[in-house]
Amino acid sequence: MGDDGARRVYGTASARGEPAPGKGERLADWADGRLGLYTLARANLRKVFPDHWSFMLGEVTLYSFVVLILTGVYLTLFFEPSMQEVVYNGSYTELNGVRMSRAFASTLDISFDVRGGLLIRQIHHWAALVFIAGMLVHMMRVFFTGAFRKPRELNWVFGWTLLLLGIITGLTGYSLPDDLLSGTGVRFAHGAILSIPLVGTYVAFFLFGGEFPGEDIVSRFFPVHVLLLPGIMLGLVTVHLILVFYHKHTQFPGPGRKERSVVGMPFLPVYMAKAGGFFFLVFGLLAIMGGIAQINPVWAFGPYRPDLVTTGAQPDWYLGFSEGLIRVMPGWEINLWGHTLVLGVFIPFALFPLVLLALGVYPFIEAWITGDEREHHLLDRPRNAPVRTGLGVAWLALYAVLLIGGGNDIIATHLHLSINVITWCVRIGVFVLPVAAFIVTKKACMGLQRRDKAKVLHGRETGTVTRLPQGEYIEVYEPLSQAQLFTLTQHEQPPPYEIGPETDARGVRRRTKLSERLRARLAHAMYGPDARIGKPTVEEYREITGGDHPP
Repeated sequence: MGDDGARRVYGTASARGEPAPGKGERLADWADGRLGLYTLARANLRKVFPDHWSFMLGEVTLYSFVVLILTGVYLTLFFEPSMQEVVYNGSYTELNGVRMSRAFASTLDISFDVRGGLLIRQIHHWAALVFIAGMLVHMMRVFFTGAFRKPRELNWVFGWTLLLLGIITGLTGYSLPDDLLSGTGVRFAHGAILSIPLVGTYVAFFLFGGEFPGEDIVSRFFPVHVLLLPGIMLGLVTVHLILVFYHKHTQFPGPGRKERSVVGMPFLPVYMAKAGGFFFLVFGLLAIMGGIAQINPVWAFGPYRPDLVTTGAQPDWYLGFSEGLIRVMPGWEINLWGHTLVLGVFIPFALFPLVLLALGVYPFIEAWITGDEREHHLLDRPRNAPVRTGLGVAWLALYAVLLIGGGNDIIATHLHLSINVITWCVRIGVFVLPVAAFIVTKKACMGLQRRDKAKVLHGRETGTVTRLPQGEYIEVYEPLSQAQLFTLTQHEQPPPYEIGPETDARGVRRRTKLSERLRARLAHAMYGPDARIGKPTVEEYREITGGDHPP
């Protein structure tokens, strides 16, 4: 083909008699030809997302993280991560002439001299609290509904890692101002590190650059807080969201909702419009909290001095759990070969990550117990998994008890109680309340299952009492709709794992592994007849209602 023919085939749109594409269309074509954006958008922008109020918990967490990044970048521009001593002469006259670190002085400058600095500081701190609270509540929603099951185990691990990193990021963040309160918290962490057998002293010297408090802790915490941990968390958040798209969103049971189908709204434009509005709502509420609710007034505590401890020194709520462990632990010590092992600090310091680790590995333990390798996209109603729900409530009860232990001095002074009485109550509560919470929750779930079974067989109570011709009074029940019946009866109740016969075909006793026996006992405890109420059978439903089958 000659040049003229080539120009006719590959000529411009105007040469072919078509209107020329606009700049936006040409840019879109250019990007699509190199990145495949059109195919990607067509496959995902119409993706359906179910609508339920509890799903917004993850959105609150995400939007709080975005606010944290934005406000953190602003604060980084004015903060000086240095422990070099200076004499303060600034806007806050009550501290003029006081020796302090550059970190604390720059924090005062941000609060009193930088335009909007105090507001941004407080929004940043409130956003951190909401971020970690949102993660914890979101994970509890996922836990209670069984949304961590295959294929979402890795996404659960990513979320759990985000929670752990969020706690560490919070610790490094509120330690940066180098005020008396944050310095007390760092001294607490220093003592916990020293309690590690054999290597505690070396680890402490490495982190603090020598004897406490050293001169490097702020300069070392700063890049960890503003660069390393946020970068890792941003990557985990991205992977977390990609997996949510890839696996499709879970949904609560209901008509038309199956493992292979999702009932909801398209991602674009409905869900995106709602998500955008919700982001600005969260941002606005955090801004209101930062504007009217004072938090972390470092000027009231003053600069950190190793020989002083501020009264009422309390960490943020997400670390009160760890402090409660140490405060209620007896001061046990063991002297071996000239070395002192401080069990009163080391045991709680080791228990803190172990308690969190139990939450992180639970999906794999449950999968091993059930042996279920199917994919699950429908959520469980918490009442239909009484043991799992009881374990979650017991974990929260332990967290709450130890949080009280972490604030035993504040409770004692404000309520005029003995701190020793509070400490002993917490020590007893650590062993009693989680067990009591588990038993009460399990029985409550079983009771709700019995009520659901009665509603399926008899209908809903109307409160209307009718007198029969023979003089008997009965209450009128209203039959449930097909949708309600499906919701109450769609859950599965597979039999628990069994080891099998104790002897083989020849009568020889079979050898079973300890792991198999443990798995069978756990499966029976979690899914046996004592852990659930059987669903109504077809015969029961026909006998009572006269229907052909239960919906």
